[in-house]
Amino acid sequence: MQTYDYIVVGAGSAGAVVANRLSADPRNRVLLLEAGPASHPWGRIPIGYAKMLTNPAVNWTYSAEPEANTNGRRLPVPRGRILGGSSAINGMAFVRGQAQDFDTWAQMGNQGWSYADVLPFFKRMERYEGGGEDAFRGRDGPLRVTNPEPSEPLYATLIKAAGEVGIPHNPDYNGATQDGIAMSQATIAARQRMSTARCYLDPIRQRQNLRIETGALAEALVLEGRRCIGIRYSVAGETREARAGREIVVSAGSINSPQLLELSGIGQPERLRNLGIEVRHALPGVGENLRDHYAPRTRWAIGAKRISFNDRSRGLGMVQQALRYAMSGRGMLGMVAAPIRAFVRSREGLEAPDLLLGWVPMLTEPGPKGPKLSHQSGMTCYAHPMRPESKGHIHIVSADPRRPPAINFNFLSSPVDAELTVRAIRIAQSVMTAPAMAPLQVTEIAPGKDRTTDDEILDWVRRAAETTYHPVGTCRMGADALAVVDARLRVHGIEGLRVADASIMPTLTSGNTNAPAIMIGEKAADMVLQDA
Repeated sequence: MQTYDYIVVGAGSAGAVVANRLSADPRNRVLLLEAGPASHPWGRIPIGYAKMLTNPAVNWTYSAEPEANTNGRRLPVPRGRILGGSSAINGMAFVRGQAQDFDTWAQMGNQGWSYADVLPFFKRMERYEGGGEDAFRGRDGPLRVTNPEPSEPLYATLIKAAGEVGIPHNPDYNGATQDGIAMSQATIAARQRMSTARCYLDPIRQRQNLRIETGALAEALVLEGRRCIGIRYSVAGETREARAGREIVVSAGSINSPQLLELSGIGQPERLRNLGIEVRHALPGVGENLRDHYAPRTRWAIGAKRISFNDRSRGLGMVQQALRYAMSGRGMLGMVAAPIRAFVRSREGLEAPDLLLGWVPMLTEPGPKGPKLSHQSGMTCYAHPMRPESKGHIHIVSADPRRPPAINFNFLSSPVDAELTVRAIRIAQSVMTAPAMAPLQVTEIAPGKDRTTDDEILDWVRRAAETTYHPVGTCRMGADALAVVDARLRVHGIEGLRVADASIMPTLTSGNTNAPAIMIGEKAADMVLQDA
């Protein structure tokens, strides 16, 4: 059995960061465990996310439990199972969120998490190559972030159409304000995906004090009284155990972090006893407070030729796309999943945007190996509230670590979420039917012109909406009885154990969650080193 100073469980968006920063001091011996492989052939190419969203070789391929507001569907919940975690399979959009998001966390009692507190970590982590103000942007961090130009005619048209309905263009939504429409900033540079594996782990692979084990499935934390002293895990069926002299940091993500705590006897006592798990520490908030963005994808046909990638990627068109990517890094193979997005307000009087619209310049259809290009030319616009109030939960259903937990989102259980979802769809419809869009010959496919009332639109949402793959909150930070970690990310009641990933978020941030998850890794490592 090996002993280390620190053990990091999960080499994903946050865990890779934690391992990098802790091992920067050669006196710290660090073990980093990852359940998935080191890499995948599609991992470097941006469009590779389409090949990995349903691939169990690099993806946990979870699915949620059926519920009334998903019309009984089991929604897919892809999560990265590879070095870099979900940053290695996601759509690569880089969205920090609003200052108000983090100020709200601080107002909830989480000292040190205001926007002023977290901004230095956002700046520390990024090497932003798109201009912006130095007061807000980092220039020499490990994570390369770019701001693509609106090179496609469709993008310029959308920006103009949004302006016609009162949505201004904002060249840097990660700067002073988030409002407006913009090209999606992306973790793409030099034609390649910039995952945390690429940016935080690849440069430090030769550190003698860092051991990275892949294919390592965490089975349970090892507790000695009220102190976490190690972890039991398996590699290729062989059970191993490692000890931590100082701390263990669980960065397994919003699904796997609460799962590991429960497998270790930390959680709701009755639930654990019913599964034959010895209760080591009662912590009722483990697995609760699950939130995600429930996003209907409005669908639009385009009559104008060679505007959509559906037209431009068929037959020899795909060869042209490959050549364009090879020469310039642009085109379908080099783009972020939703290349253009708008942060908008549902009504006048709000201090900041509360809705998100994102456009994909193609139509796709379900396929056995993931989404495939539709034969019909068109585009997609997803639309949803950014800070939903509906809360669900994630809990294990077995003491077997290989058995997926039950994921219950409880979408639209808060009436305001349903109201704002309809409002977001109506704003998307207003942009898509603005005068600037007329030359593209756009017609609505879904929800469809025949669905005009709020109830009719919500019925379509229940039948068609998916998540945007942003689960958070299941090991919530706070000081109340249902909080799992404190403001320094220490698990309440257990010494030597922290959680550092999106599961600690008290509320959803305004937009994609990968950038905040990386920031959490940076801040967590800083606190661990301070407390040492």
